[in-house]
Amino acid sequence: MTKSIHIKLLIAVAVILSSCGTQKKSVNNSRKNSTQEVVSKKEIDQSVSRNQTTKKLPNYKKPTSQKPVFKDNNERYVYDYAQIAKDEMALYGIPASITLAQGILESSAGNGELTLKSNNHFGIKCNGWQGEKAYHDDDALQECFRKYKDPKYSFRDHSLFLKERKRYAFLFDLDKDDYKGWAHGLKKAGYATDPRYPQKLISIIERYQLHQYDDHVLGNGSRKGNRRKAVRADHTSIRYTVQKGDTLYTIAKRYDLSVDELKALNKLKDNHLSIGQKLYVKSL
Repeated sequence: MTKSIHIKLLIAVAVILSSCGTQKKSVNNSRKNSTQEVVSKKEIDQSVSRNQTTKKLPNYKKPTSQKPVFKDNNERYVYDYAQIAKDEMALYGIPASITLAQGILESSAGNGELTLKSNNHFGIKCNGWQGEKAYHDDDALQECFRKYKDPKYSFRDHSLFLKERKRYAFLFDLDKDDYKGWAHGLKKAGYATDPRYPQKLISIIERYQLHQYDDHVLGNGSRKGNRRKAVRADHTSIRYTVQKGDTLYTIAKRYDLSVDELKALNKLKDNHLSIGQKLYVKSL
């Protein structure tokens, strides 16, 4: 009986020892696998790092500005205000070249002290002006000048200033592309006291080819001031219906006409348009 019990005890001990060995082996294998995983992950990270270091990145070009590079402030001024000058020419008949040259000269290309503090590009003095005012030393100390919220209002006031005063009326009888006639005429009418004012305007116009903006409005304008042939409407053409926001200038430009040609085709006496109005846009 005692011997039998002793044998059973030996068997039980053997089973326990065997079980412990298996668990120990399992734990060891688990530790080994874990270590291998750590090593493997480390190797992957090192490989990725090496690839990122040695792989060439694409060459990204630095964005460039679309705005042109200007030689001087006069070119910048023309770039900023040419369209306004053309619109004023279409409405009031003052050559865009003259308006731009006067603006450059009178405002120091937009950088003059008076212009910077008042948006007054043409040195127009108060003379009964009911709007905001700015004071600046000119012919006398602290003279009163007109002040505008936006430069475009200065351009419009310049157009009205010339259009509404009788002493400038003869200028509007000149050919609309006769910038030389306008330059001398402004001096004759007393716009400026500088005896070389006409020559300065003409020099600016020709140096920066500002007469091209007169052509944009007139279509096939001549630099010699030649009158264009009279135009007659082609009544077989489809007429254009005036839409909201249209002007004579935008319609004329669309159909490759000058404003004068468009007015002549439709026998218009002024620049007024009505929505729904029918206009002939083709000449014979």
